[in-house]
Amino acid sequence: MQGMSRLRQMIVTIALALAPAPAFAIDEALLPRNLSPWGMFLGADIVVKTVMVGLAVASLVTWTVWLAKSIELRRKGALALWRTRALEGNIRLAEAAERAGDAHDAVAQLIQSCAKEAELSGGVLDDGLQERVALRLERVEAAMSRQIARGTGVLATIGAIAPFVGLFGTVWGIMNSFIGISESHTTSLAVVAPGIAEALLATALGLVAAIPAVVIYNHLVRGIANYRALLGDASAQLMLLVSRQRDHREFRLARAAE
Repeated sequence: MQGMSRLRQMIVTIALALAPAPAFAIDEALLPRNLSPWGMFLGADIVVKTVMVGLAVASLVTWTVWLAKSIELRRKGALALWRTRALEGNIRLAEAAERAGDAHDAVAQLIQSCAKEAELSGGVLDDGLQERVALRLERVEAAMSRQIARGTGVLATIGAIAPFVGLFGTVWGIMNSFIGISESHTTSLAVVAPGIAEALLATALGLVAAIPAVVIYNHLVRGIANYRALLGDASAQLMLLVSRQRDHREFRLARAAE
């Protein structure tokens, strides 16, 4: 009897060992185990991969714009401040135009525009002179403001749409997770976890792209506002210079640089 019992146990053991594994067990064995960010990216669906790559490119654009505009604002701001302070001294418009020469920075163009209007007025010191000068300065300020703000609009766009792009990747990844559950006929966490992790990674990348874009955009807007204030100060100094020379009847024509 004992021999028969042992033989029966051996047969059952061999049968279990030779029996095919359940489908869900095979599927779980084939599931990705590398849940690092790079591993999740490699295992993601093509749509989720596209979303992730797009968000990474948007983040790269954000930091590139920040670096380029920060350098531009610092350089142009320092030059505008230097030229504005030079206008505060006892200086004539002709002398200021001569110093500006053929420079293309904002304050130099303000000076050249003012000198050009003085030349076109033919030395006539009527009441419309300052109005014409003010109109010219306003147009130059607007043009320089548009130039310095170029490129910042993309930051606002990235900050606005990146979270929604990441959310799209999240929805797509979760949808694939549910499809995987349906195909594997199991609700095991090992089946669901990879797809959900990929979906959450898309959301995280969306936030990584959006948050710096908004912060950098606000920072650049403040810097651009300060730069515009410097241009306003330079225009005010030029208006004072014109008014002062007119009051003393010492206004002299200043030829604008070609």
